[in-house]
Amino acid sequence: MKRELLSSVAVAMALLAPVSSAQNPLDFGSDIRTADPSAHVWQDGKMYLYTSHDEECQPDFFMKDWHVFSSTDLVNWTDHGAVLSVDDLSWADNYAWAPDAAYKDGKYYFVFPAGTGHKDRVNPEKSTKWMGIGVAVSDSPTGPFKDAIGEPLWREPYANDPALFIDDDGQAYLYFHGSNFDYYVAEMADDMRSIKGDFQKMDMGGHEPKMEGPWVFKRGDKYYFTMPEGNRVLTYYMADSPKGPWEYQGVIMEQEHESNNHHSIVEYKGQWLLFYHRWLDTPESDCNKKQRHVAAEYLQFNEDGTIQKVKRTKEGVSDFAERLKMAP
Repeated sequence: MKRELLSSVAVAMALLAPVSSAQNPLDFGSDIRTADPSAHVWQDGKMYLYTSHDEECQPDFFMKDWHVFSSTDLVNWTDHGAVLSVDDLSWADNYAWAPDAAYKDGKYYFVFPAGTGHKDRVNPEKSTKWMGIGVAVSDSPTGPFKDAIGEPLWREPYANDPALFIDDDGQAYLYFHGSNFDYYVAEMADDMRSIKGDFQKMDMGGHEPKMEGPWVFKRGDKYYFTMPEGNRVLTYYMADSPKGPWEYQGVIMEQEHESNNHHSIVEYKGQWLLFYHRWLDTPESDCNKKQRHVAAEYLQFNEDGTIQKVKRTKEGVSDFAERLKMAP
C-alpha cells in the first residue's frame, strides 16, 4: 500500500510539474500578444509591466494601444487593460510601440512612441512614416493616462523606443532610438512635460553599433546602459554617470531567430530580473508565423558589477515565490 501511495504521489507531481514550470512566456491570463516590456516597482510593492500590444497577425507593426499588467509573485498577473490608445491622441494614429513609465512628485508618467504615415518596405523612398515621443500622466499606475501636452516632445529627429530614468536627485533623463540620432540623451524639465536644453551626445567609448530599445538603470553607484545591439543581441555599457562616458561590457543575451528583442531590467524583492520578448510559433492563431510574447529570466551580477550572460529558459521566474521563502 505504501509503495502504491508513493507511486500515486509521483504521478500526481509529474502531472502538475508542467503547469508550475511552464511560465515562460509569462501567462497574463489574456490572449493578446504583448511585447517590449517596461518593468517597474512602485510604492505599493507590486511589479508592473507596461507593454506594447501586437494586433493578431498584424501586417507590419500596426499597433494601436498600450497595456499594463501587475503581479506580486511574477506568476499570477492582473491585466489592467489598455492604459492609453492612439485614439486618445490628436497627433498620431498608429505605431503604438515600446513605452516606458516613471513616478515623480505623486504622479505617474508614461512616455510612448506613436506616429503617422506608411512605411513602404519595397520602395523606401515612397515611405511617409513618421514617429515621435509623447508624455501622458495619471494619478494611478494603471491609468488611464492622459496625453499631457497634446503633441510630441519634438518632431525632429524621428524617434521611438523611449527610456525614462530618474536619478536619486530627482533629475529625469530620456534616452531613445532616433533616426541617425542614437546615443543621445535629453534632460527632462521638472514638470516632466518638456526637455530642457538640447540633446546631448554621449561618449560610448567608440562603440556605437545599430541599436534600438535602450534601457538605463542604476545598481549601487554604477549606471548601466543596455540595448538590443543590431536590434537583436542584448548588450550593455557601464558608467559612473547617467550621461556617461560609457564603457562597453558585452553581451547579456544572444539573439533568438532573426528577430528583434526589447527588454527591461529591474530589482524586485531582492532578485534582479530581465524582462524581454520572444518570437514564438502560435499554432492557435489564424496566421502561420511567429508572434511576440513577453518572457522573463533571473539576472546575476559578478562581484565587479558586470552582468552574467543570461540564457532563455522554459521555467523563467516561475519559482520566484519559492526563492523568496528560501532567502535569508
